[in-house]
Amino acid sequence: MVQLIFVHPDGSQTEVDALEGQSVMKAAVANDVDGIVGECGGAMMCATCHCYIDEAWADRTGPREDGEEDMLEGAASEVTEHSRLSCQIKLTPELDGLVIHLPEEQL
Repeated sequence: MVQLIFVHPDGSQTEVDALEGQSVMKAAVANDVDGIVGECGGAMMCATCHCYIDEAWADRTGPREDGEEDMLEGAASEVTEHSRLSCQIKLTPELDGLVIHLPEEQL
């Protein structure tokens, strides 16, 4: 299991245990995390799983995938250098404790 810490815009946190190999988006949806919609189911066809990777973890999640930049242009909240589509981040043991900040809105 890989522990994820979702930080909501109000500063509250939701911690979930997720399966290795699962995407951050799938883990959030499976655990009813408010703030991740995942409307397209992880097909990188929307930006409703937009999130901000905590700066301390940014180098461990890797660069944005091909096409991710284009999809982020449609995000409802501000896109920053730490913006990612959570459907494109696959969980590994090295990401245990990953901190993900949620945007103000997704739609």
